[in-house]
Amino acid sequence: MASIRRNIVTDQAARDAFVSGVLALKAEFLGTTTADIGIAGPARQVSTYDLFTVWHHLAMGQMTPPGQADRNAAHSGPVFLPWHRLMLLLLELQLQRVLGDDEVGLPYWDWAADGALPSAAQPQAPIWQPDGIGGTGTPVADGPFGADRFQVRIDSDRFGRLRATDRGLRRTLAAGVRTLPTPQQVSAALRRPAYDLSPWDRGVAGFRNHLEGWRPAPPGLHNRVHVWIGGDMGPATSPNDPVFYLNHCNVDRIWEAWMVDRGRSYQPPQSASDQLRFHRTDDPMYSILITQPITPGQVLDIGTFYSYDQLT
Repeated sequence: MASIRRNIVTDQAARDAFVSGVLALKAEFLGTTTADIGIAGPARQVSTYDLFTVWHHLAMGQMTPPGQADRNAAHSGPVFLPWHRLMLLLLELQLQRVLGDDEVGLPYWDWAADGALPSAAQPQAPIWQPDGIGGTGTPVADGPFGADRFQVRIDSDRFGRLRATDRGLRRTLAAGVRTLPTPQQVSAALRRPAYDLSPWDRGVAGFRNHLEGWRPAPPGLHNRVHVWIGGDMGPATSPNDPVFYLNHCNVDRIWEAWMVDRGRSYQPPQSASDQLRFHRTDDPMYSILITQPITPGQVLDIGTFYSYDQLT
């Protein structure tokens, strides 16, 4: 049965299941060690949750094509939305497994609703309260992911190399930019008629670029949320903060709304240059967690797996 993804702020059951599932995956060790993923020093076990963080970090290091500084196997190009859709789906399946409930859906955080609040009220919104996901701090001290319950075990150094660590979660909230995206900015993105456009980079004016946050004035939408939250949401290991998944679930919800209106189309086609490897419609998306190749074209229609309680 397909799950239903619900608003974490308005649905307490969805919030509780997400918290319980994340903490269970954080405490689950199935044999992978830091040595297996190239981290120097004594071998330490890596949790199921942390493997997703490693996957995201490594994807950001897979430049497409090698030698340029923007488009990688998961960002700054067309695959941004399908790659993260795959990541969310795999995490959702893991949550269902550890909770023993195949109807559990990832919740989303409608950050544009909070973006409609006065700027001073945004860091005090319900999601940041102890009965939400906790607030700011270095480390975060309250909520379900406070330092007494949740530890960051893998992050990256200043050279972008993975390393083992043992510390609390960090968030700054409104330190990088003062405000979250607004409903009007979401609506502007949804009005973009083309999913993406040549040359398939940060500069074009397609829907994907608007939603990712490179146009019209960066940082926007998705990118702005990362910058606004700050702390562990900043580097390539941003899935260390569970709010990463709430952000991307909302991004996926907005993409789903666009497809309902515009059709389940994707560009570029497979006939595009090999310089767009990982980003074409039938290219296997980069993964360290599954061996079965999954392509962007295969994740355009996800109704078999999940739906949203409400689109934008």
